[in-house]
Amino acid sequence: MSLDHELADTETVERDTSVTDDDDTRSEVQPVDMVEQAQAASCFLKALAHEGRLMILCHLSSGEKSVTELEQLLHSRQAAVSQQLARLRLEGIVSCRRDGKTIYYALHDPKAARLIGVVYEMFCAQPKP
Repeated sequence: MSLDHELADTETVERDTSVTDDDDTRSEVQPVDMVEQAQAASCFLKALAHEGRLMILCHLSSGEKSVTELEQLLHSRQAAVSQQLARLRLEGIVSCRRDGKTIYYALHDPKAARLIGVVYEMFCAQPKP
C-alpha cells in the first residue's frame, strides 16, 4: 500500500470520527418530532430561497439598514424591497424599528444569521492565496 493511500485512509477515518463525535452531542429526535422539525426547516428554507431575500439578508448581516439603504444597495424599487422585507418579517427572520419616518431592519433570527454566514463562505468568499 502506498503512503498516499495510507494517508487518505487516515484522513477518512479522522473525518468519520469527527462526524460521529459531533453526532454524539445531539439528542435523538423522535419520528413524530422529526416531521414537525422538517416542516419548520422547510418553511425556513423557503423563506430564504429567493435571490432578493438572500441579498437583503447578506446586507443585513453587516448590521442594521434602512429601507432606503437597502433600495440603493440592491438597485431595486421600494415596493419590491418592502415586499421581500414583509415576508422576512412575517417569518421572524428580521426585525424592524421606526425612527421618525425611517424604518430600519436587522437580522433577528440567529439561525438565519448563521446560515447566511455559511452561504457567504460557500459562494462569495474569495479563497486565500
